[in-house]
Parts: sequence; structure tokens; C-alpha cells
Amino acid sequence: MQNTINQSLWNQFGASIDMLKNAISFCPEAHWNTDSKFWYHAFHCLFFLDYYLCMQPASFKPRAPFTESEFEDQLPERVYTKRELLDYLQASRDKCKELITNLDAEKMESRWINSSGSMDYSVFEILLYNLRHVQHHAAQLNLLLRQATNDAPEWVFRADS
Repeated sequence: MQNTINQSLWNQFGASIDMLKNAISFCPEAHWNTDSKFWYHAFHCLFFLDYYLCMQPASFKPRAPFTESEFEDQLPERVYTKRELLDYLQASRDKCKELITNLDAEKMESRWINSSGSMDYSVFEILLYNLRHVQHHAAQLNLLLRQATNDAPEWVFRADS
């Protein structure tokens, strides 16, 4: 049963990350840094994808060149490039797959608690929360793409391995 849970969770979480990747990749350069802030919505999603995958949230540090601006409700000091965000996405995707692949019942039931204590979830639930957050923003980016270009990437049914 544990293998089925892990594989199914990865299939769907990975699919939401792949949909985010497709939206970022699909965005024309002309729409990357407009009033809709496509780049920023993508960054926000990736920052929290990474954070919610950190099993010791108090020690979380985003990878360079990213800062903790998201915790401070501030825009980053500069616009991040598509390449930077796609690299961040790949690193977080790998981190997510490894975490889910190595989950057992005990790890799933362990607690994920942020520094303020306002978020107190089992690891299994924070993974579901994180999946929902990624899918929410993938859909948001697809909406922005449709509004700007009248086109968007296709639905991803399962993770691409």
C-alpha cells in the first residue's frame, strides 16, 4: 500500500510541477515582465514549493540567487530570468520526488511546523497543501497566458517520470 501511495502522490504532484514548468516555458519574453507580473507569480510559487518541501522550515534558505523576500511580502530586488526559474523548478522537482519516494508511514505522520506555529501539518498533509498551491499558480499562469496570447500549454495527466 505504501508504494501505491508514494507513486500516486508523486504522479500527481509531479504533474502539477510539470504544468508549472510548461507555463513558464511557454511564456513569450514579451509577456515575462509586464503589469501582470508573470515572472513574479512563477517565482512566488517556486519559492513556496521549495519552502514547503523543507522538513525543517526554521532552517529554510532559498537557493542562490533568490532571497527571503517572499517572507517579507516584498517583490524581489530584480526580475528573475526564465532560465533561473526553470533551474529552480528542476531542483525543487528533484527534491520533491526524492522526498516522496523515501516516505514511509512514520515520516508521513511526522509534523511540519513553521517558525510561528501558525502552520502545523503532518508531512503528508503539507505535501497535499503544497501540491494544491502549485496547481493553483500553474492555473493562474495559464490564465495569464490565455489572456495575453490566446493559448496555453495542455493539461498534464501524470508526472513525466
